[in-house]
Amino acid sequence: MMKFQGCYTALVTPFKDGALDEASLRKVVRFQLRGGVAGLVACGSTGEAATLSMEETERVVRITVEEAAGRVPVVAGVGSNDTAKAVKLAEEAERWGADALLVLVPYYNKPTQEGMFRHFKAVAEASSLPIIAYNIPGRTGVNMLPKTLLRIAAELSSVRAVKEAAGSLDQVSEILALCPKGFAVLSGDDSLTLPMMAVGATGVVSVVSNILPRETQKLCDLALRGDFSAAAKLHLKLFPVIKALFIETNPIPVKAAAHALGLCSDELRLPLTTISPDARKVLAAALRKVGL
Repeated sequence: MMKFQGCYTALVTPFKDGALDEASLRKVVRFQLRGGVAGLVACGSTGEAATLSMEETERVVRITVEEAAGRVPVVAGVGSNDTAKAVKLAEEAERWGADALLVLVPYYNKPTQEGMFRHFKAVAEASSLPIIAYNIPGRTGVNMLPKTLLRIAAELSSVRAVKEAAGSLDQVSEILALCPKGFAVLSGDDSLTLPMMAVGATGVVSVVSNILPRETQKLCDLALRGDFSAAAKLHLKLFPVIKALFIETNPIPVKAAAHALGLCSDELRLPLTTISPDARKVLAAALRKVGL
């Protein structure tokens, strides 16, 4: 059974002149593999999944799977506010070779807790792959309550983890207290990875690891070993970079940072725009502090 622990990088999706830049995507994935991360997440929020066509989504997942070559698991984002579309993406992602699915709480529609449960049930019934539920109220407009997640974990055996990004340690603690043994909680906020792991989370789906994969994985390894003193030192070293990567809407700053590292261009798709001059200065200063 797949263990969801350590650093899973939420990959950026490189573009060139408006199209998917496949060569740069391969470079991005290889950089992560050299960095020793535990897993890769393709077509999530950081990967601008909301602006990808089905054909582009397929190429991103297939290329990531091809480059990973079984060395680390590949999680395919199948987030949608349309349950039927999420079901179709889940079915296709399994065919494309993904090892697991990242399923977002539906955005915009603002479903009830019952609607959330039925959404996850429909996706789970469409695929045999393990599922990471993704709760991010800041983007979806609704919060999946711990009792709803408990129901999902209890009734849908393929849902084996949650990427929790509500920003509340109280909510994380409640989830960990309620959910069954073996159900994994992953941080969805880089700045909260260490605090969440201190109360029982097992890793992170990370943005900062796009540029600092080895360090982010090391932070997780230290926390998993219970060496929280060393983990805290590394957390504090990474913290200014983490804050800089969210100075504007993700993935605007991380695309700029990846460009600075020569991994890909900083091109984004509207309605996202390239980083502002003032934010770029803040980001550059933070990168210099960690030797980038």
